[in-house]
Amino acid sequence: MIRVLIADDEALLRAGLRALLDTESDILVVGEAADGRAAIALARQTSPDVILMDVQMPSLDGIEATRQITAEAGLTSARIIITTSFPTEDYVVDALRAGASGFLVKDTAPEELAKAVRIIAAGGALLSPSVTRHLITDIQARRTDKPVDPGLVSLLTTREREVMSLVAAGLSNYQISERLFITPATVKTHVGRVLGKVGVNSRSQLVTLAYETGLATPMRARLANST
Repeated sequence: MIRVLIADDEALLRAGLRALLDTESDILVVGEAADGRAAIALARQTSPDVILMDVQMPSLDGIEATRQITAEAGLTSARIIITTSFPTEDYVVDALRAGASGFLVKDTAPEELAKAVRIIAAGGALLSPSVTRHLITDIQARRTDKPVDPGLVSLLTTREREVMSLVAAGLSNYQISERLFITPATVKTHVGRVLGKVGVNSRSQLVTLAYETGLATPMRARLANST
């Protein structure tokens, strides 16, 4: 059973999300929070697997709440999907750097919501197509302003760089295993080693870093998904 916590300052939206998820036999909504501080407190009490976290909330915004949750030792198993009506570049990059595992716009089709929850609960990363465009645009714009040490990539083996670039292209562990002719378990091991070497703690942050260092580009991502 996937335990889900919903954090949003709009009561009607929380009720709508709960109603949609309550129809799924493998998903259980364990709590609702109206602001970031309440989300942190409820996460401690309910130990959710996935948190649907709104960006703009009173008391403490969703990005800072995400940062605090992912940094707290007792909450590291909680994976966070940021939700917003307006996926601006700052929101996207800041949310991923804070440790979010996914980012969805609020007009996501109802049938896609449960799918997103399952993907994130299983350890995947997920971005709406429009969010991915914002992410790439922002990283390209920031590259000269906030350079990232390209030497980070040199710490990786050739195979680890291959895995990192395919993660950045949006491929799942299973898809990567088929592409590289290795087992999904081996892919998972490589991803874990890459995360440790480059100093990030989620696949989404790894995607951001791959674009910032130039290991991933929009063209490479399209090629990876077309072969």
